[in-house]
Amino acid sequence: MRETEKVREIPVEIEETRERIRKKGEIEKEERLEEIVVECPRCGSRKLIQDYKRAELVCEDCGFVLDDNIIDPGPEWRAFDHDQRMGRSRTGPPATYTIHDKGLSTMIDWTDKDSYGKTISSTDKAQLYRLRKWQRRIRVNDATERNLAFALSELDRMASALSLPRDVREASALVYRRAVEKNLIRGRSIEGVATAALYAGCRECSVPRTLNEIAAVARVNRKEIGRTYRFIARELKLNFLPISPTAYISRFCSALKLSEAVEAKALETIQRAKEKELTSGKGPTGVAAAAIYIASIVCGEKRTQREVADVVGVTEVTIRNRYKEIASEFGLDISP
Repeated sequence: MRETEKVREIPVEIEETRERIRKKGEIEKEERLEEIVVECPRCGSRKLIQDYKRAELVCEDCGFVLDDNIIDPGPEWRAFDHDQRMGRSRTGPPATYTIHDKGLSTMIDWTDKDSYGKTISSTDKAQLYRLRKWQRRIRVNDATERNLAFALSELDRMASALSLPRDVREASALVYRRAVEKNLIRGRSIEGVATAALYAGCRECSVPRTLNEIAAVARVNRKEIGRTYRFIARELKLNFLPISPTAYISRFCSALKLSEAVEAKALETIQRAKEKELTSGKGPTGVAAAAIYIASIVCGEKRTQREVADVVGVTEVTIRNRYKEIASEFGLDISP
């Protein structure tokens, strides 16, 4: 009987030992966090270098070694190209707002190959097809996720057509998700709100795209995009600074195949116009088009008003009005 009681007491002692070890580990972890150094104790500099090759924490200014036993949190393997990095990594891609489930669910590829790159046998293809079909179905559970799946795919299509960078897509997807959370989609088309979110993402990331450019790849007209953008900007309190005409100069000059001298002259013209307050209340694309037109004539690489208007997306009348205002203020004698 006593032996049985001893046997029963052993698990209790093990649990108590585990609890003491766990508490001790937490205390050591807290002490370790308190010991984190953020500045050099000798010179007070905050420029610290983590040399993982020598396992040292060194001050960049005075060379003082603050710690000689640091741990490298990176992977234990090396990769010399993208394929090796993807093959050796044991984690998936980071979470992204551009996918309705943020990219955290499982994806079954359509290549019909296993993890070793071997082709799956014909007997297993039917089962894999069923797994793929049900996985695709369970990824979208309710109407909200179906809305996000369709809208984000539409947003990605337009961003690809406009060659927009990754940060703009993430910002646009985040704006659309905020609109869904505040129930701003009700009574409006999904395409219209997605396009307005894309325009807001361009404004937020300082990647200027005109409404005409976005409307050219969208499935809604320019008027609806502008109306929806003003609505969600008001409801989500999106306060963006007005777009500067200088933001368009580089892209438009490249499209017109103009040299860097013309680009520099156009930027200088816009800067002088700002000092004279000639750009206040004027459309940024019209001012940019007039500056490019003036710079092309001054630098001997003349482009017609029609050519500039086609690239910028404004009318020839707008270019003439803006260029006459700038030319008269600066005393430029430029014949159209």
